[in-house]
Amino acid sequence: MEEQSIYAVTEGYIYHFAEWVKLVVELCGVLVIAWGVLISLWLYAGRIFTHRDQDFVALRLALARYLIVALEFQLAADIISTAIAPGWDQIGKLAAIATIRTVLNYFLEKEIDSEVETIRSGDRDAFEDRMDQAAGDKD
Repeated sequence: MEEQSIYAVTEGYIYHFAEWVKLVVELCGVLVIAWGVLISLWLYAGRIFTHRDQDFVALRLALARYLIVALEFQLAADIISTAIAPGWDQIGKLAAIATIRTVLNYFLEKEIDSEVETIRSGDRDAFEDRMDQAAGDKD
């Protein structure tokens, strides 16, 4: 009987530790997003107040990189959450969330790679077309 109570106590400690780890990982994701937004706002303010070319690719790429890292942290927190309370409902929610976050991550990385390739190629017309598309211009 004593062995069962030690097991239950140990399981409780592990569960609470995993909950704290999950919260810390989620906090890291939130902090990464907040930092990325601050950096992006700084870049944006620099563009507006210095009246340099209104080329916002650096701003978009900076924010996208931070969002990718934040998505990874949030996915890790979801996996930790499911590992400590693995019910079918939780596993289904994790699968849906993981799929959505993975797809978002994939398209963000694809967009970053595309922008970087356009910049490296030096094709100014293609670059301006991309910027117009991103701004919603249909000209």
